[in-house]
Amino acid sequence: MKSINFCPIVLALLANFTSNAQVTLNADGPGGIGTYELISSVFSPSVPLGAIEAPDAIHPSFGRHIAEVFDTELNKNVFVFYSHVQSTPPDNEPVAGKTDRQRVEIKTYAPSPDNLKGTLGETVQYKWRFKVPVGFKPTTSFTHIHQVKAVDGDDDDPLFTLTLRKLSNGATRLELIYDKDAAAATIKYQTPNMSLFEGVWVEATETIAIGLQGTYSILIKKVSDGTVLMNYSNPNIQTIRPAYTSSTGTVYTANSFIRPKWGIYRSLTDIGNMRDEAMRFSDFSIQELTTTLATKDNPSAEIPIKFANPVTDKLELSDDILNNYNGIMIYDSNGKQVITHDTITSNINVSSLKPGIYIVKFKKENTISKGTKMIKK
Repeated sequence: MKSINFCPIVLALLANFTSNAQVTLNADGPGGIGTYELISSVFSPSVPLGAIEAPDAIHPSFGRHIAEVFDTELNKNVFVFYSHVQSTPPDNEPVAGKTDRQRVEIKTYAPSPDNLKGTLGETVQYKWRFKVPVGFKPTTSFTHIHQVKAVDGDDDDPLFTLTLRKLSNGATRLELIYDKDAAAATIKYQTPNMSLFEGVWVEATETIAIGLQGTYSILIKKVSDGTVLMNYSNPNIQTIRPAYTSSTGTVYTANSFIRPKWGIYRSLTDIGNMRDEAMRFSDFSIQELTTTLATKDNPSAEIPIKFANPVTDKLELSDDILNNYNGIMIYDSNGKQVITHDTITSNINVSSLKPGIYIVKFKKENTISKGTKMIKK
């Protein structure tokens, strides 16, 4: 069999699919490639501007609602997110028919590279820095600054949320919110005073083992001196939603993956007490720490995924794979899904793929295997 040598660029692309792969996003300054273009190049390289949700079309006179500025405290360029209520109309959510809320956010989502989406059995870690402006006026309903969203199935409410809130007595706080699913009651795990976060840079580290019996932790501390402002962990918590039927008869399929969002997403129900805001963010990081989890959540996770490499026009599957999985997903070196089948046979036609390196994952209901390298000749 003819040997295949890989150049350094190809090996670097392959590293995106390995354990401990880390993706970072940092501002490069006003003279860089463009703020939206920079964000998209990291979070949605296959869809220009797809990772940004902003009200630019509603408020065109302001221009782009995410910019880059030099921050003297961090001594580097950072992102600033702008949200306006004093414009006419206000920066309403950029979704047709929605006028009761507004958002300017960045996200990973379905077209994002595979290593930016958390799937069952993986452990992911999100890191970022943010600075709440002094005198920030949160709403009495919701002012989300970070969400971990589930995708497909029961995907309306975020799984985990950091939201700023004004209480009826005028006090303000930062809330860590958890929603197990549509049927369960919302839980507020921690509610520190918002004043602790105003006017200072803080660093958040959020770690999630993804499963029906997963784990979750978040640590937020001051950048200047390491003072801990929030510290929560839960060793047994559902961090992805399975297929189920609700008490009202609604049938949900299983979530495909979870994903993060950052920015300002707030209700306009308290618009009389709100103001234009500008919040700063920096040092975004998404990292896959491991792909192991209790086998009772992912019983096929220990099944060896082996097939002959390189392949030409047919990918030959073993009986072990066929007995434990019923679907397949193939991704190119940029993380784009190029083949998907909900049923599989012993031979998968891959003749349409160009020569190169691909990642293959197998699925069955809530089970998704680890990624396995495939070399296409």
